[in-house]
Amino acid sequence: MISLQHFLFIAAILFCLGIYAVITRKNAIQVLIGIELMINASILNLVAFARYDVVNNNGQLFALFVIVLAAASVAVGLVIILNFFKRVKTIDPNKANSLRG
Repeated sequence: MISLQHFLFIAAILFCLGIYAVITRKNAIQVLIGIELMINASILNLVAFARYDVVNNNGQLFALFVIVLAAASVAVGLVIILNFFKRVKTIDPNKANSLRG
């Protein structure tokens, strides 16, 4: 049987990979992918803790809510990246200071 520690270890690995992707990437799409990895790690933690909660399923409800919010944030992030690309012709996040007008 898979214990809670296994779930937490996998979630920690996913979160660390997401942080690494956000810090080291020069591409805005890859930064969004790193953010999604971190969100998925938190969802895995919520579902893992909900598995051991026999009274109610609050963890699964919170996980569903987080999934909906993550989808909405990715849609908004992609729109921002597309508008940035239309203006600057690059998706390098280090060039973001040129959006001042």
